[in-house]
Amino acid sequence: MPNCTTLIRSVLVADGSGRSPEIADVALDHGRIVSIGNLRDWNAQNTFDGDGKVLAPGFIDVHTHDDTSVVRTPEMLPKLSQGVTTVVVGNCGISAAPVQLRGEPPDPMNLLGEAGAFRYPTFAAYVEAIAAARPAVNVAALVGHTALRSNHMDRLDRSATDAEIQAMRGQLQEALNHGAAGLSTGLAYLSAFSASTEEVMGLAEPLAAAGAIYTTHMRSETETILQAMDEAVRIGKHARVPVLISHLKCAGIANWGRSAEVLGWLDQARQSQSIGCDCYPYAAGSSTLDLRQVDERVKIQITWSKAHPEKAGQTLAQIAEAWGVQQIEAARRLQPAGAIYHSIAEDDMQAILRHPGTMIGSDGLPNDPLPHPRLWGTFPRVLGRYCREQHLFPLGEAVRKMTSLPAQQFGLVDRGWIREGYYADLVLFDPATVRDVATFDDPVRLSEGIEAVWVNGSLSYRNQTATHHRAGRFLPRKHLASRQ
Repeated sequence: MPNCTTLIRSVLVADGSGRSPEIADVALDHGRIVSIGNLRDWNAQNTFDGDGKVLAPGFIDVHTHDDTSVVRTPEMLPKLSQGVTTVVVGNCGISAAPVQLRGEPPDPMNLLGEAGAFRYPTFAAYVEAIAAARPAVNVAALVGHTALRSNHMDRLDRSATDAEIQAMRGQLQEALNHGAAGLSTGLAYLSAFSASTEEVMGLAEPLAAAGAIYTTHMRSETETILQAMDEAVRIGKHARVPVLISHLKCAGIANWGRSAEVLGWLDQARQSQSIGCDCYPYAAGSSTLDLRQVDERVKIQITWSKAHPEKAGQTLAQIAEAWGVQQIEAARRLQPAGAIYHSIAEDDMQAILRHPGTMIGSDGLPNDPLPHPRLWGTFPRVLGRYCREQHLFPLGEAVRKMTSLPAQQFGLVDRGWIREGYYADLVLFDPATVRDVATFDDPVRLSEGIEAVWVNGSLSYRNQTATHHRAGRFLPRKHLASRQ
């Protein structure tokens, strides 16, 4: 009679393929899935009755800013409680490593914390810190272009010299040698906006040999979005690597209604270049307070302000009215600050979310005192609001977007599927009740319907409580296994 550590009985297995779930038992042992099927004769140390609930691969959050959180708050409850078992950090050109600050972190690196949070001059030091912290979720990491620029440039409002690009390449190569997933840029931010396309091309050249990828918060997500997408493709073709567009959206009122055009362009580009994107399931974004994005027609909520911390939670319109000034002046007085921008049309967001090449990324900001609710609600929101209630896609497709597709894109071997021999990163959820509860007014709330989460075979979350069995690990990028 076969034995195993954990046996999950009578579950609807959504294996990550996109197919409809099918009833089966799943056996786990030594951190991996050892058998799937009718396992009534198996013995197990721990048995779970799935009672017809859905068992899926653990969700992979492809777009996070959890770089410092996985070390400083390794319980990772905002993600674990959603069924997330792996986070990809280092997005938007900002990363915790490799970083050598000469003062305060430049915007938007301050989203990851103050100067004391940046303690990793090499990528190897960051990998060691993750191992020591033992976070509750797995971690894959990109290297941020802005982080590299700040290490080697005296000012960021210009393009890098050849010597500076070579110095940045040296640090990128060290990171790739230690398993970095690739390079990310945040070209829309002033700290990288002056970087030329040629600068990024030169920096990206070592990626192909490492089997790495290029991800980008593009130079524009508004009226010139197609030009920005063209730049991303040019960089990918030059470096001979896949491209991932971060949080694809049609931002700004003047840009609403263009999702069909943008996705048509994406589909055309996919004929000659490997290119995908991620999206969060909300019609609002969040970042630092950018004076260029102040538009009195758009609701802007302040999440934090160093100059006026008492204004967190208020809208920019309310603050401007109280001070008797225009919103742009109020924004200047609040600096540095963070904000939520309600600048996306729901129809555009849904169209992008539905696209078969779109993965799910929360883009949550864990250091914000009043964070965007996506930090706590992204993945249950996809399953509840957009899959069950609005029928945007079938359940199997929703799971694929959050599991096998990102595992394949990021080279996470033996993850993202429920298959024998694969790591036991799993989430058990109730498809009839799973939903996000976090709101813009009350964002720090556990989602509902997530029954249990296993990370590398260890039961890490059950009944809305972390078990404190932190079993996450750093995941180095590898070339895709043939069976994927």
